[in-house]
Amino acid sequence: MPLYLPHFNLQSYNTLASPVCADFFVAVKDEAELIAALKFASERNLPLLILGGGSNIVLHDDFHGLVIHMQFVGRELVREDEEFYYVKAAAGENWSDFVDYCLDENFWGLENLSLIPGSVGAAPIQNIGAYGVELKDVFSELTALEIKSGLSITFTEDACQFDYRDSVFKNALKDQFIITSVTFKLTKQPRLKVHYPALQTALAEHQPETITPELVSQIVCDIRRSKLPDPKQIPNVGSFFKNPVISMEKLAEIQQHFPDVVYYSVNTSLVKLAAGWLIDRAGWKGFAQGAAVHARQALVLTNPERLKGSAVLSLAEMIKASIFKQFGVELEQEPRNYP
Repeated sequence: MPLYLPHFNLQSYNTLASPVCADFFVAVKDEAELIAALKFASERNLPLLILGGGSNIVLHDDFHGLVIHMQFVGRELVREDEEFYYVKAAAGENWSDFVDYCLDENFWGLENLSLIPGSVGAAPIQNIGAYGVELKDVFSELTALEIKSGLSITFTEDACQFDYRDSVFKNALKDQFIITSVTFKLTKQPRLKVHYPALQTALAEHQPETITPELVSQIVCDIRRSKLPDPKQIPNVGSFFKNPVISMEKLAEIQQHFPDVVYYSVNTSLVKLAAGWLIDRAGWKGFAQGAAVHARQALVLTNPERLKGSAVLSLAEMIKASIFKQFGVELEQEPRNYP
């Protein structure tokens, strides 16, 4: 039976290092322990917080409920066809370690997603993405436990309703399911995606025939390390805001005042602005007031004094108001708030 720990400090379980406490904490290693934990919460009418790597969450105050820490582990090749390997990973697997495992096994497709913090189970909720690749591009299916019924259900890509940093688990099915495993569709032959500007620049000095998935992964890791602080040294959750998607008309309006605005095409009518550029241009880079804006990457808010997440949220609200006033653009927060 799992062990339920009362008055549990979550500071080492979230990458913002917020020193908040949970009324109860339990680590679960399989579906039976997970179902037992759900029963424990139900019998005591306790709210639930499902925690993976804690890298996409802002704990702004104590949590008066049960925190379930997903420690499901395991990864396996479940099937293959002429083009693809189908690789299954348990929800508690560390995402970055899983990417490295796939590279070692010559399962291709995850290389652009190297070094992203967090767990496998949290990845589909956010539809994580980086350097021109999103999780949905390599997704086959996932299994999730329905909290209300205790039934295990399989979700296809269509059922997950993936969108930019979004899925059905953040919307219609929010807080209704717990992801227990994810199966990825990875290619047998490399299909490199290196059109992202930062990758193109870094790869320019390499001959095309020397560019491998391993090299792409290495360069992605190098870029991430150069721009993003290590949460173990400077607490953070990575990118704090989504890159806002706006109309071409809105872009033209902004360009009248800021002709150097950085943007990327989405389709013929929409573009994606670089949120980091907006924040930097508004003068926030390096700002510190309890929480801080990282000096090298304005998209990253840090918690150097290890305060409760409310300090980070306060700074985020000031930045959002500033960006809307200056550019007329609404910034949307990436990490979820609890409680």
